[in-house]
Amino acid sequence: MATTIPQTMKGILIPRTGGTEVLEYHTDLPTPSPKPNEILIKNTHIGINYIDTYFRTGLYPSPKPEILGKEGAGHILALGSDVTGFKKGERVVWMGTGGYAEYTAADAARTVKVPEGIELKDACAALLQGLTAITLVEEAHEVEKGDWVLVLAASGGVGGWLCQVLRAKGARTIAVVGSRGKAQVASDAGAETVLVEEEEGDEGVKKVVMEKTAGEGVRAVFDGVGKKTFDRSLDVVARKGTVVSFGNASGAVEPFVISRLSAKNAKVVRPTLFNYIYTRDELEHYTSELFRLMIDEKFIVRIHQIYPLKDVARAHIDLEGRKTMGKLLMTP
Repeated sequence: MATTIPQTMKGILIPRTGGTEVLEYHTDLPTPSPKPNEILIKNTHIGINYIDTYFRTGLYPSPKPEILGKEGAGHILALGSDVTGFKKGERVVWMGTGGYAEYTAADAARTVKVPEGIELKDACAALLQGLTAITLVEEAHEVEKGDWVLVLAASGGVGGWLCQVLRAKGARTIAVVGSRGKAQVASDAGAETVLVEEEEGDEGVKKVVMEKTAGEGVRAVFDGVGKKTFDRSLDVVARKGTVVSFGNASGAVEPFVISRLSAKNAKVVRPTLFNYIYTRDELEHYTSELFRLMIDEKFIVRIHQIYPLKDVARAHIDLEGRKTMGKLLMTP
């Protein structure tokens, strides 16, 4: 680990919204200096999340030019003047902004120490997706033992974590994956029934859900796909059940007439992780639970591939093309 802090660093800067062509690799970006509340971290691993593509394309607006990236893991190089509870050299994971770079100045309030027994690459791969899954199951819809639930895109990052968390809670999970080659991933993660989208189609998925649940539907649908599957999710949710819409992989959900929910007294929630870990206490509670599951329950941390930082465009293409199973990481 370097003991000196260089003035420039490698990183990905996007000057404007667009396709993968706007992901510009630089070797001379200025190294950030930590503000009083920040920690300067030398990233060993950088997480890629589908939300990064939303900021790249402009689906989610953000100022440009911008360094994308919501999470990373590495070692502490320097501490802001107001930071307490951390030491130089400690292994940490962080969430925030500016991750597609060699160094990140992360908010100390959004940074967590990595316990012994967990590798940095696994901590990085688990952080946002694992926390998302845990908070969705605990707060977006509190799943109980024996509940039938439906998980879409179940071989992906959050989907795979959802299957594992639901298994640990004793739920009965119907998982939908994009292709036959992804079915085993969802099964290994704990899904009781695995359906292949391209084989079943909407009607096939509906039929199996109703057969498994004796016509009642599922207590919750965890839908990270968005526009393409939202109507089906409303169709298969049970009376007084919940559609948890947490992603837009197929595009944003279109406006709908709210009175549609009254047919089954159904609920629709559109949560974001950061409102569940808004306070430091909430963050520490859920990261402690995540690390416990990784160590004690031996949760699978599935890493699809670790890309060199300069190959970020290929990583985005793979992610958007649904060619991945598990987490995408980069190394500077």
